[in-house]
Amino acid sequence: MGFQPEVREDRPPSASQEASPSRGGPLTVIVACAFFMEMLDSTVIVTALPQMAESFGTEPVDLSLGLSAYLLALAIFVPASGWIAGRFGARSVLCTAILLFTAASAGCGLSHTLWQFVLARILQGVGASLMSPVGRIAVLRITEKKDLVRTLNFLTFPGLIGPLLGPPLGGFITTYGSWRWIFYLNLPFGLIGALLILRFLGRAASNTPPRRFDGIGFLLNGTSLAAILYGLEMAGRPASDRRLGLALAAAGAALAAFTWRRAIRHPHPLIDLSARLIPTYLVANAGGTLFRLAVAAPIFLLPLFLQLGLGMSAFTAGLLILGHTAGDFGTSAVTTRTIRRFGFRTVLITTALAFGAAIAACTLLEPGTPYWMILILLLATGICRSLHMAALSSLQFADIPAPLIADTSTLSTMLQQVTRGVAIAFAAILLTLAMALRGGDRLEMSDFRVALLVTACIACASVVSYLRLHGTTASEVSGHRPIGDAQP
Repeated sequence: MGFQPEVREDRPPSASQEASPSRGGPLTVIVACAFFMEMLDSTVIVTALPQMAESFGTEPVDLSLGLSAYLLALAIFVPASGWIAGRFGARSVLCTAILLFTAASAGCGLSHTLWQFVLARILQGVGASLMSPVGRIAVLRITEKKDLVRTLNFLTFPGLIGPLLGPPLGGFITTYGSWRWIFYLNLPFGLIGALLILRFLGRAASNTPPRRFDGIGFLLNGTSLAAILYGLEMAGRPASDRRLGLALAAAGAALAAFTWRRAIRHPHPLIDLSARLIPTYLVANAGGTLFRLAVAAPIFLLPLFLQLGLGMSAFTAGLLILGHTAGDFGTSAVTTRTIRRFGFRTVLITTALAFGAAIAACTLLEPGTPYWMILILLLATGICRSLHMAALSSLQFADIPAPLIADTSTLSTMLQQVTRGVAIAFAAILLTLAMALRGGDRLEMSDFRVALLVTACIACASVVSYLRLHGTTASEVSGHRPIGDAQP
């Protein structure tokens, strides 16, 4: 028999009090803003790289080290965030994480050399690695099941629009000001966020003492993830040794498998993996990992495709990419009702197939294609992605018992961050391989079409996992009741 989560018929008075709008509402808004600040920061510097490189006296390509250092710090330190929150309390950790992220942002803006910038980005990654999972833990602990879809939809929304607003916003600041203001803008938001955390998040006492920290597991996990991400990034560079990069990524994957097996058998693992036995969580992450890979890759592919493939200016391409965001804004208001009307299974399957079809349709675009047609396609991808991610976030926590919330949130955040890094590296590998197979040395339209088509297939492949769901799966959370079912 599978894992049977604990069913709690009642809830302590203190939890009910914490879930009241006067406390839960402001906290959810604060955490959502922290998510947005983190996701925006990870992409906003892309368009500022040439000016930054000039300031540092180096080449723009060298600044990829700062991007990689941020993602590596996230991947390495996220697994420890659950234990840290249990040991020191979500309130203290979340406040400290926001202040660290804010201070590191100031350090990025004040940097005068490449290595000063890289060090500041590492500290930013450490702060961000604590903000996401610990913030989610704090919100989940005060959210009733009937409000889970609405709350997680609200938290997911900033993560969807942050990477899309980043490039055009960074370009605007760089063009009309200085790249340093990209980082200085975080300062007032970070300070205000820390003060609000102290005001609205109480000192919740833990029901169980924190387990002993698994230092060996932390080192194994960090080493494996660093090898995977750096190996894939190396394999995606045309001028690097692809075989060495793929070998490094394969070694990292093997070490990750060993680390996973060790965590299952260890009495006090870095992350409790018991959630893997819960069917809804397993299905949501099996299919969700594939879909997140398909969602993150176009964020890298589409801007290049529009500029290098269709010959658009950076400004025009950036405006069209905002069609993704418009789809998110339009869908957010109806997400809860859509999931309630059709259920998790139907929403996940339909949106995955529709997203894959829309991305595949992008391969039919030509330099003379009207802008309105491109915008419709991008709107469609944004709508499908928004609905899918909201349903996915709610489903994976639908049956998680209270004692596993911290570890489950940590594991989910780690998987999402690793998937983001892998997706960008994977997209670069697809472009490089497509270019190499035709014997070229510069990217052409056909290379982008191959990469986008593979991405569309990956999105559709996620459906295989969702077919295991029943029409009434997690109906307590979705509120869905199929027509013909007896009503209580």
